[in-house]
Amino acid sequence: MPARDIYHNTVKTALEKDGWTITHDPFPLQIGKKRLSADLGAERLISAEKGIQKIVVEVKSFVGQSDVKDLEQALGQYILISPNSQRNKN
Repeated sequence: MPARDIYHNTVKTALEKDGWTITHDPFPLQIGKKRLSADLGAERLISAEKGIQKIVVEVKSFVGQSDVKDLEQALGQYILISPNSQRNKN
């Protein structure tokens, strides 16, 4: 399992305080034969009529030597796991 970001527990606590139930820590993903994971999976009840909202959260702190490199890495990970990315449509 990859190391947790320094803000992992802070984000998790904030989600819980906002009414989210943490369902996965980490959230498993599979793209083809590759197994990956995002930091958190959570859900919360909207209303009895509307159902449940679900989110997957990837926590990033941007504490490296280069903010641009940190952003490049974060965007690359997002594009890789995004359900709307071209990579996942094939």
